[in-house]
Amino acid sequence: MTSTSVALAPTTTADPSDYCTLDNPTCNLSEANFDYIPSLAGNVTYLAFFAAILLVQLVLGIRYKTWGFLVGMSGGLVLEIIGYVGRVQLHYNPYPFDPFLEYLICLTIGPAFLSAAIYLCLGRIVVIYGETISRVKPRTYTAIFVSCDFLSLVLQAAGGGITATAHESQPSLSQTGVNIMIAGLAFQVFSLFIFICMCAEYAWRVHKNPSQLNGRFTALRSTFMWKAFLAALSLATLTIFIRCCYRVAELKGGFSGSLANNQTLFLIFEGPMIIVACAALTIFHPGVCFKGYWGEGNFSFKTNKNANRRSYEPNQKWNDVELTSADEMPPKTASTINYN
Repeated sequence: MTSTSVALAPTTTADPSDYCTLDNPTCNLSEANFDYIPSLAGNVTYLAFFAAILLVQLVLGIRYKTWGFLVGMSGGLVLEIIGYVGRVQLHYNPYPFDPFLEYLICLTIGPAFLSAAIYLCLGRIVVIYGETISRVKPRTYTAIFVSCDFLSLVLQAAGGGITATAHESQPSLSQTGVNIMIAGLAFQVFSLFIFICMCAEYAWRVHKNPSQLNGRFTALRSTFMWKAFLAALSLATLTIFIRCCYRVAELKGGFSGSLANNQTLFLIFEGPMIIVACAALTIFHPGVCFKGYWGEGNFSFKTNKNANRRSYEPNQKWNDVELTSADEMPPKTASTINYN
């Protein structure tokens, strides 16, 4: 009887995500997306917070018709929810790449939407205090910072897309995507820093020029809710800025770096920073705190050439105006137009 030999096909190294699970004794966490197992309690808690805040934002946004602010906040919150769903999936199996990308991309770009919502507030704050005090028009603040935020978002999304579509045999392409994401985050940090500086500069000008304050909104500016809104906006801006700085450092160190594999730092500087920002802007929602005057800062790129720019005498009093709802606002005159 003659023996026959069977040629075995050459074996290839399989990706750990194809066969590894937490129950597989041949796999260890060094082959996973993290060097740790994502906390179920921590990530579910953050997920629940974001879901609850999103629900309240939807109700308040529709109630007070703060549409631009609603789009920014809800867009960011939805991405946060999706990102933490990905981390919950990674708790049960930290090896698959798809939920890792779900977490990475959504949590990276989500705060860019929240920043856009914050940027929409500055122009309206300028209207409440007085346009004559500001170096630039209210709409210019909005146009500049929303444009910067859009560019940051495009860079982060493009980088995430490249990373997601890069084959495992193309590590350099994947790293290129990460570098683009870092560039987008760094630009977001830069934009937020300039925003903080311009807010501080305008606040200083308001302090130094009390005689030029818009008298129409004296009553509004004296309310607790208005002052609380300004504090909440400042807190939200600061926490998002801290989170973005952390995220830049994390991605800069690479997926195998110490920051990317430190769950404690993630649970401190990622989720809580964004939760504080979103909670502050929900508890002191601009629709509530502006007392019906949020729409005063709306602007259009189309103007009536025969209409004059709305102007108010400094310290003009509106004692007959009850600042309780939009329905009780003083009627607009024929010379009133949207801000341009």
